[in-house]
Amino acid sequence: MDNVIPFRKNASCVELAEACGEWFVRVVEHDQEFTRSFDTVALALSYAEGQKRRRLGLDKVTRV
Repeated sequence: MDNVIPFRKNASCVELAEACGEWFVRVVEHDQEFTRSFDTVALALSYAEGQKRRRLGLDKVTRV
């Protein structure tokens, strides 16, 4: 098993996406992820920015 390469290495990130009129924020941290939905882009962006800075210490939110 020494030659096994992990399929995916999860780097911490915060992603923002829109689908069907809803805004979604996906947070990945330590191989765990969760998604939260919002009615407005302003609320989603505010939440994403807070997760980015306070929780993960990242520089940016990725819009997908």
